[in-house]
Amino acid sequence: MDSLKTTELEAAVFRRLLKHLDDNKHVQNIELMQLAGFCRNCLSKWYVAAAEESGEQVDYEQARERVYGMPYAEWKAKYQTEASQAQLDAFNSRDKK
Repeated sequence: MDSLKTTELEAAVFRRLLKHLDDNKHVQNIELMQLAGFCRNCLSKWYVAAAEESGEQVDYEQARERVYGMPYAEWKAKYQTEASQAQLDAFNSRDKK
């Protein structure tokens, strides 16, 4: 497979991941961090880093809007819930295992 086809497939997978996250807004970032070690904000940071590596400039908030499908503040107001004590405890203990 040539590099262009590889890039196209990787881009398709990224779009599918974003759609999956968008379709599952009930899954909170803290849960993603506990289970997978990354969240929507991590993806946004990786997006910014990848842009910089390729000589492009992408603002973190622009990257968040790409990942969240809307401005982060709007997503947070509509979909983010307060983390439970159990979620916080699990998150805080994950690095101690």
